[in-house]
Amino acid sequence: MDDANLLTWVKEVLSTGPSRWEQLIETLPAELLVERPAPNEWSAVECLLHILDTEKVFNLRLSAFLAGRDFPGFNPDQEGTPADSTRLPSSLSAEFTRSRAASLKALANLTPADLDRRARHAELGPCTLREMLNEWAGHDLMHTIQAERAMMQPFIQGCGPWVVYFKDQVVKQG
Repeated sequence: MDDANLLTWVKEVLSTGPSRWEQLIETLPAELLVERPAPNEWSAVECLLHILDTEKVFNLRLSAFLAGRDFPGFNPDQEGTPADSTRLPSSLSAEFTRSRAASLKALANLTPADLDRRARHAELGPCTLREMLNEWAGHDLMHTIQAERAMMQPFIQGCGPWVVYFKDQVVKQG
């Protein structure tokens, strides 16, 4: 994809997240949103919490690229916000909506010339802003899909002979 399309597509993908999460959280029962599909797997709400954590990380990275600075890695298991059952999914969704709006505002100022900016990720080494933007959009979609897959599990378990159609979506236990 060319650079102009990359900027457009990244902004479009990232702009879908807040409304998608708002609809899921407003529509679905809380029990479905917080149920883990298997031990050591994230629930839908935990996926949203991770997306919210990484929204801050991606903005720090964007600032680093624009300032010509290197940046640290991020380990969600050590640095992420722990799941907190007292936080309502709706408050997480509202916080994500606000945070994503700020991200989209920052992305609006990028030009194709910015995409070749380089920085060093502490763990992965040299990278370009182009690569980081691809990762941001892919990461957002991946964890939204992961959340939806987590919510599929009770339905998959209850669908009897149709389970064969879900073989690629079953979250393995343990």
